[in-house]
Amino acid sequence: MLLGRVRGTVVATRKDENLTGLRFLLVEELDAACSGTGRFLVAADAVGAGTGEVVLYASGSSARLTDVTRDRPVDAVISAIVDTVEAGGDVLYSKASPDPGGTLS
Repeated sequence: MLLGRVRGTVVATRKDENLTGLRFLLVEELDAACSGTGRFLVAADAVGAGTGEVVLYASGSSARLTDVTRDRPVDAVISAIVDTVEAGGDVLYSKASPDPGGTLS
């Protein structure tokens, strides 16, 4: 799984019938320091994530293993909303203080 930050929504009124009912979100990849990489992807939302939240997402064949995306033609799925990211004793991200260092804006 990878870290990302939800930057917005993607609406597609015409789509494959197997995608009907899925919500799509625009996700920016985050690096190990929880900073945006500038790379974006569209992910199906399996957990009710919102814009600005830090999330865990899976891509490739793993994206089709959640209850929401099973056997659907998706390449990325948001499978968790992150509460805290800590490395080496330092809190890099906390949902209680979403942008403590100003790096996730």
